Amino acid sequence: MPPPRKTAIVTAAGRGIGAAVARRLAADGYFLVLMSPSGCGALALELGAVAMAGSVAAPGDLEQLVALAMQRSGRIDAVFNGTGHPPKGALLSIRDADWHLGVDMVLLNVIRMARLVTPIMHAQGGGSIVNLSSYAAFEPEHDFPLSTLRAALGAFTKLYADEHAAQGIRMNGLLPGFVDSLPEKEARRQRIPMGRYARVEEIANAAAFLLSDAASYITGQNLRVDGGITRSV
Repeated sequence: MPPPRKTAIVTAAGRGIGAAVARRLAADGYFLVLMSPSGCGALALELGAVAMAGSVAAPGDLEQLVALAMQRSGRIDAVFNGTGHPPKGALLSIRDADWHLGVDMVLLNVIRMARLVTPIMHAQGGGSIVNLSSYAAFEPEHDFPLSTLRAALGAFTKLYADEHAAQGIRMNGLLPGFVDSLPEKEARRQRIPMGRYARVEEIANAAAFLLSDAASYITGQNLRVDGGITRSV
């Protein structure tokens, strides 16, 4: 009997990086279970996937997504925790409600998903989780003040990885720089040593690697895919 087909969950899959990750994982042979606010029905049809409409900030939607994956496949081998864009604004003018929304979108989405899929992956003998973050987790920028929350995500990623490595469950962070799914700004492009924005496919390639068995000895890391824009060492 052939081995069961690997199954991957991708959130925020409707466009941009999430959609690119879904396409790459489908090309790698995964059965996909997708979620986005729009429901990403056309993408699901294209990839032979199943999909639902939902928000990463809604615990009930995450529970429904994991239940859908188990109903349709009976296993979860990989999770790509994508997310939308947190609110912006001048640092001290951001409302408490927006900070709380940012926590839900950037940090608690990952924690809640981990609670749901860890027992499943443990029973299977392993799995891999990749959390979409940002280069600004290393070097905060005033243009993206809620990226300060991504520093907390990096810390959680390391703690989770340490705790579950012996169970064969890996967790890593993926930290893109400026990506072509957003409008290009010349001032930002000039800061990038490679002289261009990343293509979403390049970010998806890195995500697919971290989720794959080719990265079987990589866990607890935060991989910057930023064209060299960050300076910390």
